[in-house]
Amino acid sequence: MSINILLTPKKPVSVLVDIIRHASKKTGGSTKNTNCKVKPKHRGWKVQDGHFVQAGHILVTQRTTRFHPGLNVGFGRNGTLFAMEAGKVVVTCEKFDPDWEHTWVQRMYAGRENQNIFKKYFNVIAQPQHNRFKLIDEV
Repeated sequence: MSINILLTPKKPVSVLVDIIRHASKKTGGSTKNTNCKVKPKHRGWKVQDGHFVQAGHILVTQRTTRFHPGLNVGFGRNGTLFAMEAGKVVVTCEKFDPDWEHTWVQRMYAGRENQNIFKKYFNVIAQPQHNRFKLIDEV
């Protein structure tokens, strides 16, 4: 048995071919930190409570005065706290007694006149000096 198909073109047949072009790369959407020109400042505690430091070592970098200098600690122009002597770092929370006559204090602590205000202080306890010398003769 054979089947004969007779093709008689009545009309020219046009074939529609949809050509879809796919992206070869991902789209460049927004990402964080691209071409970042602002460098982080890394502010905060540099030395923890109980560590030993040398003179001149930076203890804290800060923009506003969150931490205050205590014993053997210096206060830089930009708010940096640094050790003035070698020793052990001790962080304490102490009662703060501001001068209420000062206008700046009145603005900052308005409504807290009858409350206890506590602040964090960085202290450096100096290492005891060696006692290896003997007194031989007084002048």
